[in-house]
Amino acid sequence: MVEGNYNTNYAHQRLAECNLLIRDFKEAIPHFEKVINSASIPTDYYFKYAMALHSVGETKEAEKWFKKYKKYNKNDSRVKRFLKDGNLASVVFNSRERYTLKTVNFNSSESDFGAYVKGEHIYYASARRDLIEGDVYGWNDEPWLDIFMVKEDVPSSLPVPISGNVNTKFHESSLIYTTDYKKDTVIYFTRNNFFKNKKTYSMDHYLNLKIYRAEQNDKGEWVVNKSLPINSDHYSTGHPYISPDGKRIYYTSDRPGGFGGTDIYYSEIHERGRIGTPINVGPEVNTEGDEMFPYINSEGRLFFSSDGHVGFGLLDIYSTVLDENNKIIDVINLGKPVNSESDDFGFFAHEDGIDGYISSNREGGKGGDDIYKFKFTPELALEGYVTDGINNMPLDNVSISLRDQNSNDLVGEAITDENGYYRMYINRNRNYTIKAVRDTHPKKDVYFNSYSLPLTTKLMRQDIVLEPIMDVKILAGLNKIYFDFNKSNIRPDAAEELDKVVKLMTVTYTDMIIKLEAHTDPIGSHAYNDKLSEARAKSTYEYLIANGVKKEHIVSYKGFGERMLVNHCTSRKDCSPEELELNRRTEFPIIQIKKGQKLVAKQ
Repeated sequence: MVEGNYNTNYAHQRLAECNLLIRDFKEAIPHFEKVINSASIPTDYYFKYAMALHSVGETKEAEKWFKKYKKYNKNDSRVKRFLKDGNLASVVFNSRERYTLKTVNFNSSESDFGAYVKGEHIYYASARRDLIEGDVYGWNDEPWLDIFMVKEDVPSSLPVPISGNVNTKFHESSLIYTTDYKKDTVIYFTRNNFFKNKKTYSMDHYLNLKIYRAEQNDKGEWVVNKSLPINSDHYSTGHPYISPDGKRIYYTSDRPGGFGGTDIYYSEIHERGRIGTPINVGPEVNTEGDEMFPYINSEGRLFFSSDGHVGFGLLDIYSTVLDENNKIIDVINLGKPVNSESDDFGFFAHEDGIDGYISSNREGGKGGDDIYKFKFTPELALEGYVTDGINNMPLDNVSISLRDQNSNDLVGEAITDENGYYRMYINRNRNYTIKAVRDTHPKKDVYFNSYSLPLTTKLMRQDIVLEPIMDVKILAGLNKIYFDFNKSNIRPDAAEELDKVVKLMTVTYTDMIIKLEAHTDPIGSHAYNDKLSEARAKSTYEYLIANGVKKEHIVSYKGFGERMLVNHCTSRKDCSPEELELNRRTEFPIIQIKKGQKLVAKQ
């Protein structure tokens, strides 16, 4: 129609959409350019054009068309994601690339995608011409997809079709193993719609997908025995995945009532095998765009592909973020190199989450879609508890700083909580120094490294023990203890301070033994000050004993008058009131803090 100059606008519209459907964005753009400024063009074409531009890296031009689309579709959640703060949102989800990719040797010059591992085999969909006979698929002139299997750890292994009648003259893909209520092994897979082994008359029906179930016969061949009740001739249902506990089936569908093109749903699998009502996983995952290819890992996190969340191209791979109740609260982009400017989908990982596969039609591949093997380097968390070296109790408010030993760069900071717990993330294969600091405990450096840890190790433990400072005033957090002029009775404000000493000796360090010393300023005679300080020492002693401190834990109490001044003061003439006050003090030298551990008393 384009060549014949007949209804060319419509032809360019259809060609633009067709190229989007087969993920050929570069080819779609020239057709969009022919019609995008037409007054009659539907406004959703602005978004499609913007996505095509975005997928090939023309972000400035894409932003222009996203903004134009927003004028007519302000409530589309995709616009809010892509135009954050009025500009095209940047995709900086993973500043550190934690995946490495390599191609697999069983890719063909046609489409290969959707790897799934069971036992020693990888199962995947392929349109490889060397092993598939029959018609070609009109959309891309490749053979119709079949499901193949190949040994995962045998490089010389050649792909073979799955046995039985799973593969037909139509598309089959997305195989998943599970067990039924009888504990027999069964498989689910996707097949496009057909009726009595013929193409349905409706092109829409012809393109619709359904999920089928197959069992093994006595020959070990897979025999299809059921189309699932969640299927319909009027919409697609495909890409099944079974949760690790076998109690849910997740899938993709464009059934009515969803949020956009295709959404991700799940159904409960009841005890006798019945598939329950479809439940949409919700707007945190599903958008006005397309979400597909669900995968559930051993931790219950959903991985999926989407073109409705902000990404690097059209389809990118995302993971859900769960709260403490395992409710989905957000999604994150897996970043590069898993995602690219092209379509990235079909995420699958082994149980440990380290090795797995994705599919992509990115540049540099062998065919239309190719399978890539990934290796994931998990984040490594450092955690630990800081405790007191005397009573083994947790220490809160300890300042933890982490430095790289080689560069001395500060790489992390934390404060311990009420349980003495701290946590931060570190890199692998590094030498580190932890510095732990608390007012009541001398700082301590701890040296460790993160070398030689298996990739499956996600958490490293480094506990820290701090010895207390041998100073009652610091340990108890004492303020100055005041007495009224020429008196020795315990004032209410002094009682509050002495209560701290009581707690220190009866709760925190129950084996602590001290001496008690009282001092005065130099005003007055020696005899007067000796008597006054002795009386104050005695009243302090009696208060501590009356409130629970054991008598044997205070070996002596004594007044020293003005004999042990802390500064140069001799009278009111040569000292300020503040300097005189420094000499009016009560000291608590520590004799023992732990049973059997004698210390030199601090003078």
